[in-house]
Amino acid sequence: MTIVSKNNQFDTIIYNSDITIEDIPEKAYEYIVNGRPAVEWIIDQYRIKKDRNSGLIDDPNDYSTDQKYIFDLLLKIINLSIQSVHLINDLPSLEIIE
Repeated sequence: MTIVSKNNQFDTIIYNSDITIEDIPEKAYEYIVNGRPAVEWIIDQYRIKKDRNSGLIDDPNDYSTDQKYIFDLLLKIINLSIQSVHLINDLPSLEIIE
């Protein structure tokens, strides 16, 4: 998976050679988990990686029989991120009474 930046806006994710997710709202990247946008975290954790030293390949697709698992997870995280940012922004201001 690759995040594509256009004018510093990350509105496109190339999932593979056949699937591209476009028009991702900027709000999807405002939801932060462990200091990073949740969307970026999922992309980093679920990409196919090859260990330089051993040559072993870590393919997250091997851990599920559902071929669309990672794609569906990514769509869910994008939606969750957008909805969470909306909810957080709608919260009333915190008033501290001393």
